Amino acid sequence: MIWTPGAARAARRIAAAAAVGGGGLTALGAVTYGLLMGEALLARRIVGRPHGMEGPPSDGVYGDFTGEPVRMVMLGDSTSVGLGTSEAAQTPGVLIATGLASVAERPVRLTVAGRSGAVSADLDDQTDLALEASPEIAVIFVGANDVTTQTKPTHAVRHLQKAVWRLREAGAEVVVGTCPDLGTVRPIAQPLRWVTRRWSRQLAAAQTVAVVEAGGRTVAFADLLGGEFSANPDEMFGPDRFHPSVQGYLQVAYAVLPSVCTALGLWPEPRSERGESIYLVAAKAAEEPGAEVSATRVAGRATGPHGRWATLLRRRHGVLPNDA
Repeated sequence: MIWTPGAARAARRIAAAAAVGGGGLTALGAVTYGLLMGEALLARRIVGRPHGMEGPPSDGVYGDFTGEPVRMVMLGDSTSVGLGTSEAAQTPGVLIATGLASVAERPVRLTVAGRSGAVSADLDDQTDLALEASPEIAVIFVGANDVTTQTKPTHAVRHLQKAVWRLREAGAEVVVGTCPDLGTVRPIAQPLRWVTRRWSRQLAAAQTVAVVEAGGRTVAFADLLGGEFSANPDEMFGPDRFHPSVQGYLQVAYAVLPSVCTALGLWPEPRSERGESIYLVAAKAAEEPGAEVSATRVAGRATGPHGRWATLLRRRHGVLPNDA
């Protein structure tokens, strides 16, 4: 896509509508919504039930190191708990914690507050639980269930931003994996696929604006982190053909780990592109799997004529911080 001034204005409308109270993103109409729900019911029959209703228990201390553990919490939906995996070591929380321990050369104490089926409104209670662990870093995966339950983007984003604010005020760094593109899920047929693609990417853009405004950073899940999921669905999706497989969760963790390490100051901020309006950056990131968005300054200023300055970093997929 060529980002013209018109595209920038469209990006601001998309992201700002959900982030600050507009209603444009929910105007699918009764006929479209009826079709959406009908197709969704069919997709659910095809998908069936995943293995288990929650991920395996994974709270604990990870990394064979001495010293005071880094305190990490995971919040969000079924992806945050690794639904469909059979061992704690296969869940994204443990994968990220283990990688973080290697970079920090300290153990990592992981607390998982996420729950399968959670929507953004559930982050309120999850944040209460997470704050009991006095986290240094919080990772949030949320958004997919807000799309499937037709939650208004304004409502979903408000709860996400509140969670990020609370965590930041408590001293934790926050990394959010934005809403994945549900249009990549094979059991979902057209025309539901294009509706969910549009809705999920617009929600991801709005999430990015809200999270950066609250002091966090985001990683775009887009089409669940790249062409691997489209090219190798049997390998990257689990048996239910909806949630990631073990290999898929590994890809998720690899995409998020560099941002976690950077947020904690364990890995230097890579040289980034020039700062742009958060609205434009958010719209770009929603189309680029694995892209990281964080706040920046231009000429010493945090905001410009079109809102907060932000920067988009395109990381190579599957690259751990030691290789970046």
